[in-house]
Amino acid sequence: MERAGPFAVGMRAEAGGCLRIMDIRDDGRLLPCDLVSLSGMLRVCKMETVLLNADGPRAVIDSLVQGEALFCSAESAFPFRGRFTLPIDWCLFGFVHHTEESSWCHGISFSSGTAFTVLPEGTTEFRLSAGSRLSFVLLPLETLQRRYAELDRHHAGEPIHLPSLVRLSYTPAAQRLQAIYHDVRQRLIHGPPEGGGEAGIDIEALLDSHLTASLAATGADLPNCTRGRRKHYLILQRTEQYMRANLRNDIYVNEMCNAAGVSERALRYAFEDLLGISPNRYLSMLRLCTACRSLALSDVSRRSVKSVALSCGLWDLSRFADSYRRVFGELPHDTLMRSPPGDALSAP
Repeated sequence: MERAGPFAVGMRAEAGGCLRIMDIRDDGRLLPCDLVSLSGMLRVCKMETVLLNADGPRAVIDSLVQGEALFCSAESAFPFRGRFTLPIDWCLFGFVHHTEESSWCHGISFSSGTAFTVLPEGTTEFRLSAGSRLSFVLLPLETLQRRYAELDRHHAGEPIHLPSLVRLSYTPAAQRLQAIYHDVRQRLIHGPPEGGGEAGIDIEALLDSHLTASLAATGADLPNCTRGRRKHYLILQRTEQYMRANLRNDIYVNEMCNAAGVSERALRYAFEDLLGISPNRYLSMLRLCTACRSLALSDVSRRSVKSVALSCGLWDLSRFADSYRRVFGELPHDTLMRSPPGDALSAP
């Protein structure tokens, strides 16, 4: 199997050709993982995650580099809010094997059996429930554009008519795509089937099947966002933007309401609808997760736990340490001591 291209640097391949970023215990439970490893799973960009409960992050991710494509299969045992921005020359497409009704992308609910396409056109924002399982492929945008032009010659070039979310129906094209993604997931988890040799995943067959099913989708196959859900999503966006801009300061509910331009009742409804927690609880988890990433990436010789905590608006250091240990299973100091030295932080 070819292992070259932009993803090859720094990878550690294991038996079966898969890179296991996180592993599974013998009893089948997902292992705890750190947010920095999780945020780097896309390789070409960072994915920011905010936990939505205090159970701690537990996940397993199997990935495989083949040529210029990165294949991933991921399963999360915790609910989280995520966001990422693809570089201008990359795209991502994949399939949701399983998720709950609380999951969404840009406020639009998506369910098990949904195919998704992400183009480099802004920040992708989503929420995934605990137990979500996805498979996806990251590859150069020009590869998608070329195959798209061959399938839809009326709209050669940018795949502007490609829907971002498609619920796969029972049409032959949709069923074929589901079968291909299921096979990709099994290969990433278990390796090639016995007697199947070392043949790689057929990226062209997967891409063609994904594009064919997406282009054949009807209005009934496209999830939509209700007016109420759209309103809640805009409230969440404005509030979170205010939180991030003022994270080092005390933030009160009335300030969030003013930033979102809504009443306290409307603010709480929006957060409960989209995240399942209150605005104050989300703010607390945002502070903790931001501190966790900062501690994991900071140079221990240049930053302290206190400076990181204060930069995230966590003034009570004793309470911060207790909350941090409850969520991440260790003290903030332990995370900081494991952080890479200054040279490693600046390395490509």
